[in-house]
Amino acid sequence: MKLKGKRIAVLVEQQYEVLELWYPVLRCREAGAEVVVVGPRKEIFPSKHGYQAKADLPAAEVQVEQLDAVIIPGGYAPDHMRRHPEMVGLVHDAAVAGKVIAAICHGGWMLCSAGILKDKKATGFFAIKDDMVNAGATYLDQEVVRDGNLITSRVPDDLPAFCRTIIEALSQS
Repeated sequence: MKLKGKRIAVLVEQQYEVLELWYPVLRCREAGAEVVVVGPRKEIFPSKHGYQAKADLPAAEVQVEQLDAVIIPGGYAPDHMRRHPEMVGLVHDAAVAGKVIAAICHGGWMLCSAGILKDKKATGFFAIKDDMVNAGATYLDQEVVRDGNLITSRVPDDLPAFCRTIIEALSQS
């Protein structure tokens, strides 16, 4: 169990991409991590296709020092997440504390809003490339990009490489 003793927050909001939330949750739990689903409120959020995910904790109650990583799935959820200062603050504070921050697809929007892309290499869904570049990132069109504790991927097809890289990074910390 490579991730035994690690604690990971996976963010959720309405219109999340099902695979981009559940694949990392299940892979990280399978590797032994404690995974909590974190939303702006402790409630149930529908995916883009209506599949539900319940937030275990509201972002305001999460203590960054108790986390090892924050994972941000895509879909249109990141556009809703970044409307909540406590969710943006969680990502920012975790990055400043040196925690692993992983975002896939439109999850890069949260990285932009958290102000953590300056001078970083990153990827994301092609439609948010300009947003990421304008936030200071060097955009690379690759299935996974790791720059220190920042891990990014583009689309659901990249999930195997994305999760392998997250597990690798957490195994080294």
